[in-house]
Amino acid sequence: MSTLRFNAVKESLKRKPLKVKEYKRRSEVFGSNVFNETAMRQYLTKDALSGILEAVEKGKKIDRVVADHISTGMKEWAISKGATHYTHWFQPLTGATAEKHDAFFETIGDGMAIEKFGGGQLVQQEPDASSFPHGGIRNTFEARGYTAWDPTSPAFIYGTTLCIPTVFVAYTGEALDYKTPLLRALQAVDNAAVDVCKYFDKNVKKVNASLGWEQEYFLIDNALAASRPDIVLTGRTLLGHSPAKGQQLDDHYFGTIPNRAMSYMRDLENECMLLGIPVKTRHNEVAPNQFELAPIYEEANLAVDHNSLLMDVMHKVAERHSLKVLMHEKPFAGVNGSGKHNNWSLSTDTGVNLLSPGKTPMSNLQFLTFFINTIKAVQTHEELLRAAIASASNDHRLGANEAPPAIISVFIGAQLTKVLEELKTVTKGKLSPQEKTDLKLNVVGKIPEILLDNTDRNRTSPFAFTGNKFEFRAVGSTANCANPMTVLNTIVAKQLIDFKAEVDALIDKKTMKKDDAIFNVLREYIKTSKSILFEGNGYSEEWEKEAKKRGLSNNKTTPEALKVKVAKPSLELFENMGVMNKVEAQARYEIEMEEYILHIQIESRVLGDIARNHVVPTAVRYQNILIENVTGLKTIYGSKFKDFAKEQLALIEQISQHIEAINSLVTKMTDERRSLNKQTNIEKKANGYSLKVKSLFDEIRYHSDKLELMIDDELWPLTKYRELLFTK
Repeated sequence: MSTLRFNAVKESLKRKPLKVKEYKRRSEVFGSNVFNETAMRQYLTKDALSGILEAVEKGKKIDRVVADHISTGMKEWAISKGATHYTHWFQPLTGATAEKHDAFFETIGDGMAIEKFGGGQLVQQEPDASSFPHGGIRNTFEARGYTAWDPTSPAFIYGTTLCIPTVFVAYTGEALDYKTPLLRALQAVDNAAVDVCKYFDKNVKKVNASLGWEQEYFLIDNALAASRPDIVLTGRTLLGHSPAKGQQLDDHYFGTIPNRAMSYMRDLENECMLLGIPVKTRHNEVAPNQFELAPIYEEANLAVDHNSLLMDVMHKVAERHSLKVLMHEKPFAGVNGSGKHNNWSLSTDTGVNLLSPGKTPMSNLQFLTFFINTIKAVQTHEELLRAAIASASNDHRLGANEAPPAIISVFIGAQLTKVLEELKTVTKGKLSPQEKTDLKLNVVGKIPEILLDNTDRNRTSPFAFTGNKFEFRAVGSTANCANPMTVLNTIVAKQLIDFKAEVDALIDKKTMKKDDAIFNVLREYIKTSKSILFEGNGYSEEWEKEAKKRGLSNNKTTPEALKVKVAKPSLELFENMGVMNKVEAQARYEIEMEEYILHIQIESRVLGDIARNHVVPTAVRYQNILIENVTGLKTIYGSKFKDFAKEQLALIEQISQHIEAINSLVTKMTDERRSLNKQTNIEKKANGYSLKVKSLFDEIRYHSDKLELMIDDELWPLTKYRELLFTK
């Protein structure tokens, strides 16, 4: 075993779980470091509290005087918690969070100083942030960016810093972050859903989109991780042969959580409680050293912020435990990768989940309205939904017989399929009293009964109904949830607007009453949405052929998937819904394509370096040992040495073949990369990296992994899978 690898394994074996302080009742400390309503009532004046609550609940603007009162109370609360700095915490288009810390400390002359934090500093800042991706939105002379407070997501303290969630926009007003389009999309779906809810309940004034994410991740020892250049630089292993034992016994899934992992989880959960992140579930996932945590559902904007914050906290807590968190969608070949299921629903301010059946036929008709409209939205915009989860890292996972395929389809289960089939037979036009009674009592009225055990049985579906919500399973583990949530809420909002227009048109003609009109429109939607519904095996080749017949897209790579974002219908959709203008939408396309190129470029360079500077020299060294052995046998046995050295000679030849193949492929990969770097067309460049550079990764890996099985374990330089995945 190489010295570096030996020391890494030796160090990892010394690790013992840290003792973690446990709270007797987590509910008592939940949100302690959050400027929530409890804290606001203690530190704010009545007017300031009223101002911020109206901003959160009704979207009203906060005037400057009130902002000054809020900032003063927020500062006093933060200082009482040990905070010394504040920051506008935002989510640029890098996929990570960003922050620039400023101290409350201000000098006032004569050697004196005070702690200062005014309304202007709370509401808006100019962090410049000129180096963040902008897709051509900002000119050199307009490089400034502004952050503006989002009062709907409460401020929190992390470490000794008061973090204020904000949007991030350009000097010219365009969104440069994930939060701004999400907030616009949530406003759009709120307005559209409220209008439709009025058919069923005039008291509904607001509809919130809720999100419950499920974060999957791997935990490995940080000493072992540090011994692998590919993990350090790309977050995944580019080389490495599968161990004899992987996940085939299913013994890790839902098994007893290992001690070090449990210690980490407890520490992480403690941090989450203080930050108001309502984590509830933890368990082992399918692959060795793979785990999952999930929170209680929250309003979508807050849930997105909490997931972004959590991913940062996870890495920091892992450092305390001498562990490394891997969130890459496919960090290890041969075992399952990681996703982040997004569970989505809509609920009213009257306490009704619009995707959950009720106790009356009317409430169930409301359920069917939102249920069918969601399916219709996905059917119309399935390609856009696929683009929302596209990334270089997620490409490894989608369609890998462990995760949903790249084909977007909807699973609703046999019971609801039967309901839709019955609704599809509704007589066109005005319903007779008997038809309406039969429909409401025998079809709509019995929905709660048939859904008593409607748990999802199909794990291959990318978008499934699971009883009272839709689960978007194709989202990758590294993704910012804002991207898929922006698209999903936008397309549902658009669909609800179209639905209301069609229903109102029928009512205005005075040929139908409200219920008749709703049933008629829903019947047509069921017919036109049939192509998106699929109950079978999403991994099968038969489904690929069937999906093609149905006209569904199958964009297997990110460059293929992203094209729809700049298609005319998509640009018009986002602009008409007030979510993104043409400039913002095109900028995101440019940024995501560039990110894909750079991602593959970095992996290519790292792979070439490891292959030529680690694998090949080790193979040559071992080959020389074999040659010395054969030479010695020849000295002893003379012309008969071949009888005693057949295996060594064959091994020498095989090693030479693999070395030659690696060198040839790395040269080819490097040449392709250099050629593509001269390409100015971003679409051609991205496709080239996908088809000509990335396509060589597996070939190089094949030869390297073969050498790993041939070469003396003491010489092999890279920490092996059996050490990465099974060291406790």
